[in-house]
Amino acid sequence: MVSQIQIKQDSIPEFREARQAAKRAGLSNLNNAPRRERRSTATLERNQLWSACYRFSKRWLDLVLGSILLCCSLPIIVMAAIAVRMESRGNPIFIQTRVGQNGKPFRIFKLRGMYADARARFPELYDYSKHGSLDFHFHYEQDPRITRVGNFIRRTSIDELPNFLNVVLGSMTLVGPRPEIPDVSALYGEYREQYLAVKPGITCLSKVSGRDLLTKEQTIRMDIAYIENRSTAVDLKILWATFWSVINRKNVFGRSSNIAKSFWLSVLPNSAECNSEACEEANSQ
Repeated sequence: MVSQIQIKQDSIPEFREARQAAKRAGLSNLNNAPRRERRSTATLERNQLWSACYRFSKRWLDLVLGSILLCCSLPIIVMAAIAVRMESRGNPIFIQTRVGQNGKPFRIFKLRGMYADARARFPELYDYSKHGSLDFHFHYEQDPRITRVGNFIRRTSIDELPNFLNVVLGSMTLVGPRPEIPDVSALYGEYREQYLAVKPGITCLSKVSGRDLLTKEQTIRMDIAYIENRSTAVDLKILWATFWSVINRKNVFGRSSNIAKSFWLSVLPNSAECNSEACEEANSQ
């Protein structure tokens, strides 16, 4: 029976030509090719389905939880804005252009923690090209640009509460790499494409694993590790860790980080080697 089927197959010109082409390409068994293709297609379809479900659940969480947090934050935002305005002149709401997903620019909303004319007063602090690499700290512990109220709202993360409006509008997500300013994003080099492949967020792995204690490169590597391993479970773990970090004011200048390597492994168990050194270095400071 097998030999008869083989003869019938060889009698068909198209099949005979395909078999000869497969032999020239080094494929010994043409009959297995469709099976392998079906298997790879099924895997691709499963991955696409998982990706679609994750994007849907993530956006649903952004809309529901983001809206709730925005409404709950409004009284705090109003009081903080009054305090900012009373201490220094200028709009208490800081609106700045940031680089979003796939390099698309958008406007981010924050509470102003610096003097309104900080760029004119301290132009040397905005010359990011002088670093030449990513081995630098973006924030300074003793930053002359920051007001007294600004120092408080930065330490307590109150300055980022207006970010919830960006989440509801869809330009940001709750969990994702922090949106970068164009001047610094230009320094990302090989990391830039992967870093900008996802929507920026309010918090990410670097925010609960070092924050201001990390160099820019350590921050990027941690957040890329998140991008490579992101899932709903990972997002929820980071949100929970962010809540306790804000309550305990961890990872901000003046308070050392105690996010242990075990937390890193519990969030991203498949990337133990990737950035554990950055975590350990931040924890040792």
